[in-house]
Amino acid sequence: MADHAAPAPDTPDLAAGVPAHSIVEGALLAGRVGDDAVVITRVEGRCHAIGATCTHYGGPLAEGLVVGHTVRCPWHHAAFDLRTGKSDRPPALAPVACYAVEEQGGTVRVTGRAAAAPSRRLTSAPSSVVIIGAGAAGTAAAEALRDEGYEGPVTLFDSDPAAAVDRPNLSKDYLAGSAPEEWVTLRSAEQLQARGIELRRERVRAITPAERTLTVDGGSTLAYDALLLATGATAVRLDIPVAAELPLLTLRSLADSRAIIRAAEQAAPRRAVVIGASFIGLEVAASLVARGLEVHVVAPDARPLERVLGPEVGDWIRSVHESRGVTFHLGRKPVSTRPDGVMLDDGTLLGAGLVVAGVGVRPNLELAQAAGLAVDRGVLVDAQLRSSDPAIWAAGDIARWPDPHTGERLRVEHWALAQRQGVAAARNMLGANVAFDAVPFFWSAHYDATINYVGHAAQWDRIEIDGSLAARDATVRYLARGKTVAVATINRDGVSLDAELAMERAIT
Repeated sequence: MADHAAPAPDTPDLAAGVPAHSIVEGALLAGRVGDDAVVITRVEGRCHAIGATCTHYGGPLAEGLVVGHTVRCPWHHAAFDLRTGKSDRPPALAPVACYAVEEQGGTVRVTGRAAAAPSRRLTSAPSSVVIIGAGAAGTAAAEALRDEGYEGPVTLFDSDPAAAVDRPNLSKDYLAGSAPEEWVTLRSAEQLQARGIELRRERVRAITPAERTLTVDGGSTLAYDALLLATGATAVRLDIPVAAELPLLTLRSLADSRAIIRAAEQAAPRRAVVIGASFIGLEVAASLVARGLEVHVVAPDARPLERVLGPEVGDWIRSVHESRGVTFHLGRKPVSTRPDGVMLDDGTLLGAGLVVAGVGVRPNLELAQAAGLAVDRGVLVDAQLRSSDPAIWAAGDIARWPDPHTGERLRVEHWALAQRQGVAAARNMLGANVAFDAVPFFWSAHYDATINYVGHAAQWDRIEIDGSLAARDATVRYLARGKTVAVATINRDGVSLDAELAMERAIT
């Protein structure tokens, strides 16, 4: 995504200059420099200007939030350093342009693009880094190592021939048919190679921590000085009889998404059954509706997403899907697939030409367990994301870290959080010694309704709703013992950013 989107015609020409008093401390002013859209702000009395478009999905940074020397994107909470344009935190990985600014005689002018900022001097660095897993955490870690100035060997292992991909797109725009496949590629092997990152399409069979080596299929070994485990998770497969004529598909990889698309194109009858009213299940349902299929959702719950978002939001999200023609079969479980459909536990046969299960994932812990690392419902890591072995870090779906906001150990399966953990682990490999204290964040799209969620509410005492869910303009706060532990918003991007910042500043 380019960082130089065309500016709005009525924005001020920052190259010509604007009054200094129009640039307020901590406020963002949208402007233009030639054909580029630019935002400018003042931090600690000094003006900074960067490209106005987030390099993740193109969010408008002028509607974002200034925090310290960064600006946060309103859409998915990426952050950019105002002094350099570099991505300060994912989901954006690429920088935006940075501009030179001068202030004289009561006028502020942008004088052109600034020179690239030098990489910081590393106080310590491993002789080599190996990363296992080219998903959200692994790819972000590899990029961060180079962004931080690390020049040693970086080797990234992943046996998936399509890695690394932007997984959120697999259940959203790409599956719905509104995004081309090239949007799904997070980083190609060529892009990684251009940064000196070697992507090896091999499966790591074993890790030997005492020797700091790993073994790949075929028997070859590779030494490491620092290792990041980012092995991700695998979709849970239901243990029910499945007819060969109507396979039970799941969604985790690009190959899975392609398989669902092929099945949707060939489905006869034009009915899909989605098993599971999870986020992934409902996003798949929305995407299949967009492809013209009749969709039925089967789940054992009384309401979709009630355990995560509560009864009010659960009822609302059900109404959103029903308004698009989705039929729910709640309180029901599948017992088998047959050549012509799905048999439910109440004896109902749902005719179908396509069946997809979205019933959760399990973390891929086998390598960590076999290597003797401390594991308890995830790889146990310290505040710096270091495992029980001092040369091995873990990030993403497998990491169970001490969360300072809840005071508990968490393992959370969120894309943006996995990326942020990858960046934090990479920086700590280079001697940053900084505790990971990011607030969990995710977004979920259902047709034209998007939910942003910050925090983590495993349980709550009270839910407060401001605004109207029906009007798709609402803030939902989840409180435990009088403290806000999570906030969900619909079409209130600014509120979501503010809530995230408030949680960051209220560490337990």
